[in-house]
Amino acid sequence: MEVTRTLARYVVGSNLNDIPEAVQKEAVRSLVNWLGCAVGACRHETVDRALEALAPFSGKAEATLMGRGEKLDIFLAALLNGISSHVFDFDDTHLKTIIHPAGPVASALFALSEHMAISGADLLHAFILGVEVECRIGNAVYPEHYDVGWHITGTAGVFGAAAAVGKILKLDEQQMVWALGIAGTQSSGFREMFGTMCKSFHPGRAAQNGMLAAFLAQKNFTSSNQVLEAKRGFANVMSTARKYEEITENLGKTFEVALNTYKPFACGIVIHPSIDGGIQLKKELSLTGDEVTKVELKVAPLVLELTGKKTPQTGLEGKFSVYHSLAVAIIHGAAGENEYSDACVRDPNVIALRDKVEATIDKSMRDDEAIVKVTLKDGRTSEKHVAHALGSLERPLSNADIDAKFNGLVTDILGEAQTAQLLEAAWSILSLNDASEISHLSVPR
Repeated sequence: MEVTRTLARYVVGSNLNDIPEAVQKEAVRSLVNWLGCAVGACRHETVDRALEALAPFSGKAEATLMGRGEKLDIFLAALLNGISSHVFDFDDTHLKTIIHPAGPVASALFALSEHMAISGADLLHAFILGVEVECRIGNAVYPEHYDVGWHITGTAGVFGAAAAVGKILKLDEQQMVWALGIAGTQSSGFREMFGTMCKSFHPGRAAQNGMLAAFLAQKNFTSSNQVLEAKRGFANVMSTARKYEEITENLGKTFEVALNTYKPFACGIVIHPSIDGGIQLKKELSLTGDEVTKVELKVAPLVLELTGKKTPQTGLEGKFSVYHSLAVAIIHGAAGENEYSDACVRDPNVIALRDKVEATIDKSMRDDEAIVKVTLKDGRTSEKHVAHALGSLERPLSNADIDAKFNGLVTDILGEAQTAQLLEAAWSILSLNDASEISHLSVPR
């Protein structure tokens, strides 16, 4: 089976008119959510440090850093915007693989749109294809690839960025095969980095490396023709199991972006059911945290594997602590970026409640499920079973929810009027003659 070539042939031959309207609309939702996250985190210290380190080495300054005034060459802009879009851990999630699809693909495409003319429709089409490629490849190796320690957003995302940029560059079939090969040999990212600045580096680097792969392939820089399926290729080297049919079957008939989801909480996705349950209990019982003597939590095994940090010391570590997250859910009734600041993680009241959380594993539970039980000082107990968390496919965020999230992230940076203008442009991307208008509107006036 020619897995790599089959995928490349599909990308090269795809037409936007063949993609259902509902899929296109979900892709727009994905881009709006990504843009809010990228602009919202543009002043995070992770972005500041990366910019300080790398800006002196930038080439032609032509691509915008979302939410900022600086410009860099398109490769560094893709890297920095990818970092910015993911550092809050508030971006989209393809739940079947836990890939954050938009970061690698959108970060590359918007940087490219300031180097060459790209219509909004062409950018959206390339985005859909990039997400399709990265998520299908992720489907083929998940969960085994993830279980051994690879951060799948980085490892699969590089393929998506290469395919998306390659589509804009009008690569032919052979060039697209090479682009995927060049991308694959750069595939990396370790789960060991979760809770550090390196986690957001992964989608940024995937965007940068994927773009590089497409440009090399455009000039007939060769690679293996079988990067995905070869004995020493991606799937065999980086996973203990593989399902190639997940890559090749129903191409053009089913679309992975249609399965995308958007976070209501700024942390690891597997914590969301616990937060949801904590917030529901806070509202129902008018909890402040002081009256709670014990919080009992039942979760799936992956929850504690990924987010079992009991004593986080920084906001980034807090995003991978189900204990901290449940504490802020009960105390603040929220788990936005403010609840994952360094100050909040070190708040004595949060620490006191965090230490009262007892988490146990229930192997029968799904990753998006949790049971939260509180015991109060007066002896009362109350329990909440969250079958599917807010933001899941079963309980998706509405367009209005995404708007509210966008405004909450962006208004402090751009002001109300410019935020509204940027949001309108993002929702209207299909009608834009020049997709780079969105990047330009993201710069504070």
